[in-house]
Amino acid sequence: MHVSELAKKAKVTAETVRHYTRIGLLTADRDPHNGYQVYNKWALQRLQFIRQASELGFSLKQIEDIFAQSDSGDSPCPMVRDWLRQKVPETQAKIAQLQAHLVKMEAALAAWEKMPDSTPDGYSICCLIEEWQDKATTPETAKKGDAQ
Repeated sequence: MHVSELAKKAKVTAETVRHYTRIGLLTADRDPHNGYQVYNKWALQRLQFIRQASELGFSLKQIEDIFAQSDSGDSPCPMVRDWLRQKVPETQAKIAQLQAHLVKMEAALAAWEKMPDSTPDGYSICCLIEEWQDKATTPETAKKGDAQ
């Protein structure tokens, strides 16, 4: 398979295939007649694995480590399981942060619906941002933040 055919079968872009080849996650032979990269079924399997692992949150470096472990004949499964055990609480924390951020954005938007638009006057850039106060921040927490 050439780059474009492999990309189509794996539902990725040709540039993705080239990138993974450049960084060593995929390997290709060279067609002796034209010098094009030629990939086999193994490359398709690895590319599909990369997509699945990426969807689970594994980094390209981790995927490289998984391939290295597997290619050496050792099972990468215990390592993969441990990494995912770490990723789950990290992802839960990120979701909580995003939910808190969304609440803050929704509060700002609700407050801004009642505020008029203003023209910059040399002292103000955008009154919506400058005059909005996070209602979750109490005067006490703001003072503590100033003191630090």
